[in-house]
Amino acid sequence: MNIRTLLASLLIVAAPMASAHIVFEQKQAPAGSYYKGTLLVGHGCNGSATRAVTVTIPDGVQGVHPQPKPGWQLEIKRAKLAKPYTSHGKTIDEDVHTIRWFGNTLADEHFDEFRMLMKLPEQGGKLYFPVLQECESGKSEWTQIPADGQTTRDLKTPAAELEVLPPAGGHVHSH
Repeated sequence: MNIRTLLASLLIVAAPMASAHIVFEQKQAPAGSYYKGTLLVGHGCNGSATRAVTVTIPDGVQGVHPQPKPGWQLEIKRAKLAKPYTSHGKTIDEDVHTIRWFGNTLADEHFDEFRMLMKLPEQGGKLYFPVLQECESGKSEWTQIPADGQTTRDLKTPAAELEVLPPAGGHVHSH
């Protein structure tokens, strides 16, 4: 591969990150599955370094476990559930509501990943994960959810979107 082809390829890959919102690396997952959600943070806030990332977990997502990041602290807040569920023979009446990674700095010109493992709802559809990005100067609230007839591309500060696909053949494996 010559240098021009290599540079062109890099520009194509990097172009979406230049104006990227906070998004999931894998944008689709099967209903009822365990999903490793990797949120990509592609920049800071108007040139300012990121100091914290807080994600709100939508209703229907169960048993979220964040992946620790070296140098970052974790804060997990739980909330009572409107509809309890059973997991491994136990009734779960509260679950993770928000996860916050903080205590380190991500320079504006760098990107990073923030990961969590979760069980997705049994039915298909779109889920939206609002994200608050706190920076040394200011913040970005990636919290907008599309109205009927809109997509996240129509919004200035969209929440991270995950499309939950109906299970193939109608069978869902549960733990």
